Amino acid sequence: MNSQSQRRKNFKIEAFKHKVELDPKYAERTWKVLEHAIHEIYNNNASRLSFEELYRSAYNMVLHKYGDKLYTGLVATMTSHLNKIAKSIESAQGGLFLEKLNHKWADHNKALQMIRDILMYMDRSYVPTSHKTPVHELGLNLWRDHIIHSTNIQARLQDTLLDLIQRERTGDVINRGLMRNITKMLMDLGSSVYQDDFEKPFLDVSASFYSGESQQFIVCCDCGSYLKKAERRLNEEMERVSHYLDAKTEVKITSVVEREMIANHMQRLVHMDNSGLVNMLMDDKYDDLSRMYSLFKRVPEGLSTIRDVMTSYLRERGRVLVTDTERLKDPVEFVQCLLNEKDKHDKIISTAFNNDKTFQNALNSSFEYFINLNNRSPEFISLYLDDKLRKGLKGASEEEVEVVLDKVMMLFRYLQEKDVFEKYYKQHLAKRLLSGKTVSDDAERSMIVKLKTECGYQFTSKLEGMFTDMKTSEDTMLDFYAKQSAELGDGPTLAVQILTTGSWPTQPTAACNLPPEILTVCEKFRTYYLGTHSGRRLTWQTNMGTADIKATFGKGHKHELNVSTYQMCVLMLFNSADGLTYREIEQATEIPALDLKRCLQSLACVKGKNVLRKEPMSKDISEEDVFYFNDKFTSKFVKVKIGTVVAQKESEPEKQETRQRVEEDRKPQIEAAIVRIMKSRRVLDHNSIVAEVTKQLQLRFLPNPVVIKKRIESLIEREFLERDKADRKLYRYLA
Repeated sequence: MNSQSQRRKNFKIEAFKHKVELDPKYAERTWKVLEHAIHEIYNNNASRLSFEELYRSAYNMVLHKYGDKLYTGLVATMTSHLNKIAKSIESAQGGLFLEKLNHKWADHNKALQMIRDILMYMDRSYVPTSHKTPVHELGLNLWRDHIIHSTNIQARLQDTLLDLIQRERTGDVINRGLMRNITKMLMDLGSSVYQDDFEKPFLDVSASFYSGESQQFIVCCDCGSYLKKAERRLNEEMERVSHYLDAKTEVKITSVVEREMIANHMQRLVHMDNSGLVNMLMDDKYDDLSRMYSLFKRVPEGLSTIRDVMTSYLRERGRVLVTDTERLKDPVEFVQCLLNEKDKHDKIISTAFNNDKTFQNALNSSFEYFINLNNRSPEFISLYLDDKLRKGLKGASEEEVEVVLDKVMMLFRYLQEKDVFEKYYKQHLAKRLLSGKTVSDDAERSMIVKLKTECGYQFTSKLEGMFTDMKTSEDTMLDFYAKQSAELGDGPTLAVQILTTGSWPTQPTAACNLPPEILTVCEKFRTYYLGTHSGRRLTWQTNMGTADIKATFGKGHKHELNVSTYQMCVLMLFNSADGLTYREIEQATEIPALDLKRCLQSLACVKGKNVLRKEPMSKDISEEDVFYFNDKFTSKFVKVKIGTVVAQKESEPEKQETRQRVEEDRKPQIEAAIVRIMKSRRVLDHNSIVAEVTKQLQLRFLPNPVVIKKRIESLIEREFLERDKADRKLYRYLA
């Protein structure tokens, strides 16, 4: 083994001792063979050639250091052929020009492939070491320089391509396959060739074309038609790119169309008379709005232009709506109009504006702006809910109820004075619960849950307390009758609702003389209740009660009348008198004048409910009127409900009273916020306190800076705060 290894190590190849002498004419002779082959290839006679022999000849030339001669000869031969090809292309007439160019380009590529195969060894060895251009790239460069950049071809090619595109834009059909081949040729020659010789002039011509066309369209078309044309042009350009242009051209050409047809005319389009954005919004033109959104989205400031015009339109429309005196006469109709507007524009944003959050925010800010222009909006929204929860949602499914309540909650969120809404809602809820006129407890509780979610427990604690009182009252009455049934006998049946002071709206306690029969039962209940619950006080709220009384009219007609407690007190007087003057009724019952007039109006002046007769007969009640029991009263119903004539909205004095109560309720809330802030910050300037208080309370109401200042003064007087001695604008917290 060792001897064999030794022999292998000693083995080596020696160089030839004999020097090979080449024929001095070898290089010239071999090049002539290769040159002839290149001519034959360009003349489409390549089938006669032996590519193996040609490859070997080229290989030997490179091997024997004649690579430079081979490369130089190749350049000269190809240039010669391309000059002939250029003349051939130049001679082509009209539409044959591009076809000839395309045909010759295809031949050149085929020839280039064969030449590269023959000269493969030169490409791999000589070209890299000599820093020459590879054969294929060389062929492309020569084609570019001698054909495409030929004096007689370059401008003609550019004009022909642009003319064909112009013809296609005006409706002519062109040979897209040929166009694709030519533009592909330009791309193959290098991106700079495609851009300089075609793309840049193409974009310039396109800008000029669309500028002119847009000017023409904007004069003769309405906004919707113009947008359709712009959209069609945009789609045409994208389709054109997909068929025969470089994919990178798409961004550039669409940018040109967008600038010339949309960006330059945005303001004119959105404000166009009888067809602009406002008209589209008014007429629910979803397709046109969607088209405008998608087109304007493509240009800078496009969407903000639509949004600004929409916001201005909404604010003005809303302002007109909330200040329309006719609409304000009916609060339910007023709120329904607001909800209809919200639904209408919600649908536009979801359908046409792609549910764009910025547009939704603009809609919300607009609604918040104009709803708060009318300081009766909180009252009207509560009245709308009252109407729905009394009768409007009767027979509605649970899902339908939730939809209505959610829509109302949306309006509620826009209110800046949520505490005012709370005041009215509490009043209306109290009336519904006490009269038993609510559509369903589930709907009522669902609304309270929504308010609680939106504003917190404190907002709804009293509302929930009202429901608790209703349940407690029911249990109390069951216990009362279980224990007192023997003593009560066959007297009137009493149903008492015990209301916790503080949970229910404060009601002025009005004196009212109850009939003796009722008074007896009331006193028994008072004795029972105070005996069961020590330390409590009962005050009868006769202005909030109802009664069912049986009445017999002429010819023995019997009816059961459902009336208010005040109406019952009046009717019971006629058991012992046929006729009474207004003053006699007032003296006997001691019902407040305003309530008594409403009460008598509903008993004597409402057709079909007139169980009393008034002289003289008129719609209004005066102090000289005389009232008689209406013996001729008839009704097809056994049970007759006689409502009280009452204004749906508050009267001006009532409104002022409610507003005053709200302002009083706000004072401790503002003070509590100031103390909380100062306790944590210790020292703070006036403007910062105002900003912090506003931030803390804005979910309930927007506090007036003047009121905040007064509350600060009050806290200073009560020594919760003090002014800094050096800087009067600074306040310090006193522990």
